Amino acid sequence: MSVQSIDSFAERLLGWYDRAARDLPWRHPPGSAATPDPYRVWMAEIMLQQTTVAAVAGYFTRFVQRWPTVADLAAADDADVMAAWAGLGYYARARNLLACARVVVAQHGGRFPDSEDALRALPGVGDYTAAAVAAIAFGRAAVVVDANIERVIARHRLIETPLPAAKREIRTALAPLVPQDRPGDFAQGLMDLGATICTPRAPACTRCPVSADCRARGRSDIDQLPVKPPKKAKPQRYGLAWWIEEGDAVWLVRRPGKGMLGGMRALPGGEWTGEAPTESGLVHVDHGFTHFDLRLTLVRRESAHAAGEGEWWPLSALDAAGLPTLYRKLTDRMREDIA
Repeated sequence: MSVQSIDSFAERLLGWYDRAARDLPWRHPPGSAATPDPYRVWMAEIMLQQTTVAAVAGYFTRFVQRWPTVADLAAADDADVMAAWAGLGYYARARNLLACARVVVAQHGGRFPDSEDALRALPGVGDYTAAAVAAIAFGRAAVVVDANIERVIARHRLIETPLPAAKREIRTALAPLVPQDRPGDFAQGLMDLGATICTPRAPACTRCPVSADCRARGRSDIDQLPVKPPKKAKPQRYGLAWWIEEGDAVWLVRRPGKGMLGGMRALPGGEWTGEAPTESGLVHVDHGFTHFDLRLTLVRRESAHAAGEGEWWPLSALDAAGLPTLYRKLTDRMREDIA
């Protein structure tokens, strides 16, 4: 692209963003005189990893109301944070959220560092999150590439190399387009463009502010860009969960701090393996994790003696236990049957 085209790309995108920016709880609108809060920007970016805006909005609002500053979050009880995160998935993010907040308070005086390198050194902050926080919160001309931006640039520059190899080409194509002025709005504008116009299926090219020089516009295979590798079949695992009831309460344990659903309250049970259990159960649920699918079967046990350390939790208050989605689905099914 010529220098003129590069400048024009940013101008067209920012002009569109000024008119069409999404109203999101962690953002200031374009043109606002308010300074972005790095804590809120970081919080949103961690929550948005592998999760949709629609799913995150309510969680974000509840988190910043309960823990309005990074110091408040750093001082929070681990169990409270994990319970508040329940249902958002990818629970390692919640553990990293706490670890990062505590490092920011202990090592940076409660202020987020303002460079990509320093941000990347924080727990749970990778290349994308470091670039996003640097650009949006601190105005650094960072190259921010999320899935929406990846799609926009792959189509605009007609990058047909399959992912993940295409990521380097996409970054190389995007880097000269990032303006020194308003890099945060530029990144958020690209995110919004990918989310609302340059969508995975049937992009609205006639409404796109940068479609005039988009190399993929009009192609019948535009929906196939960026080219994704074929999906691998996920292995199937099985497990048992135990329903131990006494009076109007059920026995809950806390899962180990590391590993799947680490630190979360859950029903007790055995290991998850590749062998289907022979024991018949009360109910079962199927749940997909990133790397495997799980069928978890609920069986009744009469005693909590061998179920591990835990607590009796009132059945009427199970919604307040902060169970992860897998166990919430299972307990909901069980309570439906009890009712």
